Amino acid sequence: MFLGAACARHRSPILVFQDCNSAGYCTDVQLKADTASRLVVSESDWPSYGRTPYGDRHSPLRQINAENVGRLEVAWRFHTGEGAPALKTRAPTALEVTPLVFRGIMYLSTPLGRVFALDPTSGSQRWVFDPQVDRTVYFGDFANRGVALWLDTAAATGSRCSLRVFVATIDTRLIAIDAATGTPCSDFGQQGTVQLRVGLRNAPANASEYEETSPPTVVGDIVVVGSAVADNNRIDAASGEVRGYDARTGALRWTFDPVPQNLVDPAFQTWIGPNAHHTGAANSWTIFAADPARGVVFIATSSPSVDYFGGERKGSQ
Repeated sequence: MFLGAACARHRSPILVFQDCNSAGYCTDVQLKADTASRLVVSESDWPSYGRTPYGDRHSPLRQINAENVGRLEVAWRFHTGEGAPALKTRAPTALEVTPLVFRGIMYLSTPLGRVFALDPTSGSQRWVFDPQVDRTVYFGDFANRGVALWLDTAAATGSRCSLRVFVATIDTRLIAIDAATGTPCSDFGQQGTVQLRVGLRNAPANASEYEETSPPTVVGDIVVVGSAVADNNRIDAASGEVRGYDARTGALRWTFDPVPQNLVDPAFQTWIGPNAHHTGAANSWTIFAADPARGVVFIATSSPSVDYFGGERKGSQ
């Protein structure tokens, strides 16, 4: 049974249908056409790190509640295999991923940047993508917290890379993957990859000074990425620009530097001293929230370098 209706109380049309199992038990399921993020989301979907770009982190599902949660049983387990000797790393890793679920597929990433597509009802693997991260590098915060999804509304439905999975690997590559096959989207960057170390104001001194540990944030057709910069190394540490890339081509669309570099920026005059504008870090390693309807991304920054000494960057702010 299918019922379609537009509700004036919502910003977007609501489609309601009944999903019935073999025992005849039926539940109402809503599909909300989210014109801002361009995804059609069912109640059981979790298509962004916080379910929505806004970071609500709330599921409307009601079948599990306070009365029955204690009776839950494990339905399946999936092992990434990264505990095996063959994938041993120089530095310890941490599995900190929040999986995404969209259109009946679960997407998750590992500290090595491997991306898996699973059947969320059985845990069976659909595909895996391996970016071949160098395991001999001593990454200081060896984690990957998830991936991001982007739906290309200009592409034919079901065409290659019309739904993309974006992963930012620990070794600072932004990679676009076809959600259907798990292979790189060759029209993005260089054969599917953008090198995030390219174009930084302050270049990293070594491989482990500049990392990616959190998923990108998609706002419209822009993929926004921050960075993780090692603490307390030098005044001119790797710079912590936040950048937006074209989701189709990988072209750089904009750069935001928390350390002001433009003379016309009122904040420029508040960074005083010959080394002040060479300051690095002030990066944002964490998850962003976004308001796609307004085209806004919300960014929390960390300390400028060096973290516990500001004598080379005096000022009122």
